[in-house]
Amino acid sequence: MIDVSRRSLLKGALGTVALASLAGCGGAAGGSNGRLRVAFPTSGARESLDPHTSSLFVDQARTKALFDTLVGYADDMSVVPRLAESWEPDATGTRWLIRLRNARFHDNRPVTAEDVLYSYRRIADPATASPARQQFAAVDFAASRARSATEVELVLPAPNFEFPSAWGAPAAEIIPAGTTDFAAPVGSGPFRFVSFQPGRPAVFARFDGYWGGAPTPAELEFVPINEGSARVAALMSGQVHYVHDVSANSASLLQGDGRTTVLAAPHGTMQAVALKIDRPPFNDPRLQQAILSGVDRQGLLDVALSGHGQVGNDLFGKGLKYYPQDLAQRERDLDLARGLLRQAAADGLEFELMTSAADPYFESAATLIAQQLGEIGIRATPRIGPAETYFSDIKKSGVAAHTRTATLPLTTFMAQRMRGDAGANNYTGYRSPEFDALFTRAMSTADEAERARLLTDAQRLTRDNSGLLVWGFSDWNVAVSSAVSGIRAAPPNSLDWARFDHAVLV
Repeated sequence: MIDVSRRSLLKGALGTVALASLAGCGGAAGGSNGRLRVAFPTSGARESLDPHTSSLFVDQARTKALFDTLVGYADDMSVVPRLAESWEPDATGTRWLIRLRNARFHDNRPVTAEDVLYSYRRIADPATASPARQQFAAVDFAASRARSATEVELVLPAPNFEFPSAWGAPAAEIIPAGTTDFAAPVGSGPFRFVSFQPGRPAVFARFDGYWGGAPTPAELEFVPINEGSARVAALMSGQVHYVHDVSANSASLLQGDGRTTVLAAPHGTMQAVALKIDRPPFNDPRLQQAILSGVDRQGLLDVALSGHGQVGNDLFGKGLKYYPQDLAQRERDLDLARGLLRQAAADGLEFELMTSAADPYFESAATLIAQQLGEIGIRATPRIGPAETYFSDIKKSGVAAHTRTATLPLTTFMAQRMRGDAGANNYTGYRSPEFDALFTRAMSTADEAERARLLTDAQRLTRDNSGLLVWGFSDWNVAVSSAVSGIRAAPPNSLDWARFDHAVLV
């Protein structure tokens, strides 16, 4: 019975996997130092190898193989050196001197300060439409300069002692100065380009001149498989060595199979409901608080996440640097929730809760939240939207919607989602001059302990007023074949996430 199920899944996999590529690789995966095959969901014909326009996880994984950034993120999102060997601000926090290590691009050109300036100018250019643009839009490029081939000085109009976090952001890779064509891109990453077509597999080869040491696999192939069950089937059948984004249910299945290993990064993804507080009914703070008090977060963890994760406390970033670890857990309080509804004369409140299949946990969580809120007399009706456009749809419409965010530096999340000038990425419509002032003071503070205190104050403010109900953090699961070693569990966007140059095939 189990074998039949696997064959069925495999049939689904082969409907999506590029068959020609797999046949060309000689069937079952394996072979010491051979081709490592990794499976990711992709976006088909819209794909590109331009690192500055990447937004999907597969884009980021491919750019990590081909390119490099000045810094990377440790698991707690603190910065660690990459192409930047060292850096230091001046006393004002507006002028940063960065020293580059001795690294080369795949065509043997050295990575220079001019390459850094060109890359960041391109990212900041609105015409590039880079998701990292906000990180570099404030840089004064007229005042910034290359001090030498290996020293670059970046100038800001205002102090920012967290500026190095920007250099490790997704889509902030360094490219050779003057690059405009990414059909066969040249980077300084551990693998060099071999072949790629949008929606098809991408093949990269080991770059022996990589500054971090030559990778172990001779080749790396990205295999497009969109359906989660099909990715799992491809792994179990030996067609791929690594599968990305494994659901909790699939993780449980794989944990009982000796051919695979599940690598789970704890609290890798925030699971939340965004209440839009810039419009009725949640522009009434009493109704925001009624929802926050009426939800059973532990129940959501147990059911929607099947226990694979951690309870949320209405703040992003659990476990990350600057997260207030000592904050008391918000508990469900039905009496408080009912009292707030009465005060607001909103007994019998009704609203639509937007959800979709964009995340494997959204729909089950929406159903359970509707049941929980029903116990205090609120009628929350789940409304399922198309997965393809879900995250852009909920920016523009509705009053409440499920959302998620993978790991990011906490200050990046606060700047992009909570500040008054965050634009469409501020999903809840939160506007607070008090928060903006606290955050600006924190960024302007050289003393790290004082900066942490200010950021903690800012987070406490958003926890009660931003309209973000963070009910949990799901583990970030990937799975690897037992024939592979050298890959570890790591949060998405961290340095070791989707990092394949140290993988060993046996």
